[in-house]
Amino acid sequence: MKKIPVFVLSGFLGSGKTTLLKQLLRRCDEKGVAPAVLMNEIGEADMDGEIILEKNQQQIMEKLLDGCICCSKKSEVSDSIKKLLENKPDVIFIELTGVANPEEVVDSLTEPELIDCLYLEKVITVLDGENILEYNSIFESVRELVQTTRRQIEVADILILNKVDLISASHKEKVKKVIKKQNAESPVYFTSYSEVDLDILLENVNVIDNKISLHKNNYTHSQRENKHHHNHEHKHHRSYSRINTIILEFNQHTKQAKVDKFLKKWQPNLLRAKGYIPLKDRCYLLQHVMKRTYLEPAEYKGRHYLVMIGIDLDTNEVESEWAKLNV
Repeated sequence: MKKIPVFVLSGFLGSGKTTLLKQLLRRCDEKGVAPAVLMNEIGEADMDGEIILEKNQQQIMEKLLDGCICCSKKSEVSDSIKKLLENKPDVIFIELTGVANPEEVVDSLTEPELIDCLYLEKVITVLDGENILEYNSIFESVRELVQTTRRQIEVADILILNKVDLISASHKEKVKKVIKKQNAESPVYFTSYSEVDLDILLENVNVIDNKISLHKNNYTHSQRENKHHHNHEHKHHRSYSRINTIILEFNQHTKQAKVDKFLKKWQPNLLRAKGYIPLKDRCYLLQHVMKRTYLEPAEYKGRHYLVMIGIDLDTNEVESEWAKLNV
């Protein structure tokens, strides 16, 4: 059974994300691949979604309007993705509003009902080559926006520097240095109108005949028995994106201090951790953000697990250290 790849399209307002998305959808059509789209708009009007539907009224699409997908609309992301999965797509594209942090959206992909159905293929960040150097001064009074634009660069698997036709060669070199300072790992493509070799972006996207089905409880007995096979496939997929997700299971009750110590070990690469953990008295929902861990009692009755979301986490090392805890 194969999981469905998810692409996250990131980048500040007006950078060229929708233009890129239109080209990706067209290439999927040429390949015979069925795409689904989750669009997020910061306002009440869905201009970008209408642009996409203009080309194809049959396009599988869900929309989240009037808010940032990682903030006010975060609770709706999972439901929107479930609706997309009902149409059995071969690939899902999520276009973020310009002020969203990609890793927050990746967090939504790790919900219990989704984690076995899909995986993060790539985070693609589109940058406005003409204006990116001005963002620090433009957003001086709103430091959160500066941090957001930097984060969109840092976590990207692929960076597209768009609108190079509007800038000089010297300006292009300055921008390139800024990008490489914030992300020296990922390739940078220089484009006009977001025109890039789409087959490079979609190299792992094909028609999926044997998809994992969405159902109310993905953690069935049969899947637990096939845990070795599942982990092999999971590692294979996660290697594609720098933002990786590692699922760790509990075999017995544990202590909060033991889990806290384990999470601290992976700073600063660990962005987020969450899951349902079995302490001696009952099950708790754990939420770990940056250096803080929060626990709250939960009525959850499924398997106990911990999901770690990080940048360039070493899966083998994490799993090896987890095994030593004997939890």
